[in-house]
Amino acid sequence: MAATMLVPALVDLHSGNGDWIVFAKSAILAGVLCGLISLATHNPEIRFSPRLGFLLIVAIWLTAAVLGSLPFIFSPLPISIIKAFFESMSGITSTGATVLTGLDTMPRGILMWRSLLCWFGGLGFIGLGLLLLPALRVGGIQLLHMESSDKSEKVLPRIHQIATGIVLAYVSLTLLCTLLYFAAGMGMFDAINHGMTTVATAGFSTHDSSLGFYAHNRAILIIATIFMILGALPFVLYIKAVMPQRQMSLRDPQVTLFFIIIIGFSLFLAVGLRIETGIGFGDALIAASFNLVSVITTTGFVTEDYTLWGAEALGIFFLVTFIGSCSGSTSGGIKVNRLIILWQLASANLTRLIMPNAILKMRYGRSEISQEVAQSALLFIFLYMASLVVGATVLAMLGNDLGTAFSGALTALSNVGPGFGETIGPAGNFSTIGDPSLLVLSYLMLAGRLEIITVVILFTRRFWSR
Repeated sequence: MAATMLVPALVDLHSGNGDWIVFAKSAILAGVLCGLISLATHNPEIRFSPRLGFLLIVAIWLTAAVLGSLPFIFSPLPISIIKAFFESMSGITSTGATVLTGLDTMPRGILMWRSLLCWFGGLGFIGLGLLLLPALRVGGIQLLHMESSDKSEKVLPRIHQIATGIVLAYVSLTLLCTLLYFAAGMGMFDAINHGMTTVATAGFSTHDSSLGFYAHNRAILIIATIFMILGALPFVLYIKAVMPQRQMSLRDPQVTLFFIIIIGFSLFLAVGLRIETGIGFGDALIAASFNLVSVITTTGFVTEDYTLWGAEALGIFFLVTFIGSCSGSTSGGIKVNRLIILWQLASANLTRLIMPNAILKMRYGRSEISQEVAQSALLFIFLYMASLVVGATVLAMLGNDLGTAFSGALTALSNVGPGFGETIGPAGNFSTIGDPSLLVLSYLMLAGRLEIITVVILFTRRFWSR
């Protein structure tokens, strides 16, 4: 984090902006503090355990959010410490909700820092899913084929090889997206920033109107739609795609269902938009697919206020905010794979009511769903709904109207970004939300990003008992 802060410092220095000193101070402070913490806590005798793993994951993300807020705090921006922390947490969790306005005239260093937070947050979550969540049994079947008990199903023999492959895929997608944005008419600075936040499915932009600033450019909207989808697919698939012996195993039920949902809802929205506004079907399809993909991939880019498209459209956007996209990606939400598990579980239990003696096997593609995986998915969905209800209730008690409270809790927990309504909807932001509410939303963003179970378990008495 400290080293990364030097990048926006150089950007400001190159632009002749004196704010480069803000990032230099933040980098020194972050480096010194974390260096001292590292020395003070160095103990080679400590061994990794599930308990340490849960604490480590949450500590890493909280530390990153605190360090990420330093440049906002030290900058001349009119922003409180809580809002700075919220902005940083939103970036590092790839949520994309913002309390900042005037982005079009904001110093380039701050804009670059916001994008870097999103980019490293997306990459970090993939690494988290690879290295820690499977070992702690909270990732469900996040990387089903890699974590199968059948050793022949492993993509690569060693975990560091898989991690290297995914990092290469992530960096390659970012570079390609950036170059295509630039070729389509974006300035290089905008292309770099939007390239990072698109692949990270984060949604931070360099303009107050988000990608609506480029709504007249169909090519940019199409590129954004494609790369939001690519960022929402399991990154293990990109490794399989370049391995001839693994290309036959590219089929994944969650990917198939994900594309069915996108295509079906996009066509429905495009027809409705064509009838409602009279615009050409091509323009309607681009607008519908872009905004739908932005929400279901939990990216949060907007081109217009899609909540004004009618009740049917509002219902669809509300639904896909829950769904999210694929496991093993940079996206949030419940995830499509858990919905498949839930359907298999419901179907099996209903069948047992009719045929009590039947021997039924729940399957996810070619793999059997174990009882542990089914229980993990059920636990996640229960905690997701409980967190949503509790979070919305607390936000309402803090003085927010019910619509803002519920949609705010939902969008934070799913890491989407924009909510619904005039205040935090696609045409608004979180700048008018009070600091206590922003702390609640920050917690929900962290819980949603870390699969909820990882955070909630820290609040149990048994976790802290010896």
